[in-house]
Amino acid sequence: EGRGGGGGGGGGGHRHEWLLNRNPPLSLHLVALNAPLRGDMRGIRGADFQCYQQARSMGLTSTYRAFLSSHLQDLATIVRKADRSDMPVVNLRGEVLFSSWMSIFSGNGGEFNPSTPVYSFDGRDVMSDSAWPEKLVWHGSSAVGIRQTTNYCEAWRTADVAVTGQAALLQTGRLLGQHTRSCSSHYIVLCVENTYASKGRKK
Repeated sequence: EGRGGGGGGGGGGHRHEWLLNRNPPLSLHLVALNAPLRGDMRGIRGADFQCYQQARSMGLTSTYRAFLSSHLQDLATIVRKADRSDMPVVNLRGEVLFSSWMSIFSGNGGEFNPSTPVYSFDGRDVMSDSAWPEKLVWHGSSAVGIRQTTNYCEAWRTADVAVTGQAALLQTGRLLGQHTRSCSSHYIVLCVENTYASKGRKK
């Protein structure tokens, strides 16, 4: 169990060997896109596609979707019903961020330990890396994961300075913190695993 599979010794150029050790056999990975984005992400489909593409480029075979509410979805419903309550949500290296997907939406604003890193697909810690000067995460949701239609950058289609989106400040240890910000800001966008390689189908 949680042994972290470290050591990945000598695997010449395989900087991310540990990526492929699927951590707790059944877990949901929460990973950041490799660069911050403004509110104009070409809608939820555009954001989902970036999650999909970046996961694939790192050799990850599961499907990832953007951690965002939009006009057709509440954040809480992105993960399949069957997987919402019994799988831990982990970072790229398998360190637990949340005991389950549903625990994020229990009403405490998605409380987590901010000293547990959140990594991008290319393995950088978004909390300390300067590529993300502002440590805010777009989510467009209420504290319980319901879409906020006045605060989701027109369904993630605008970077207009006068339009707003709901974001969370990671250092506060609340993934669903309620900070209303201009859609022209460049913030972290997270992706969550929502289907696995066929390996994970036990149970």
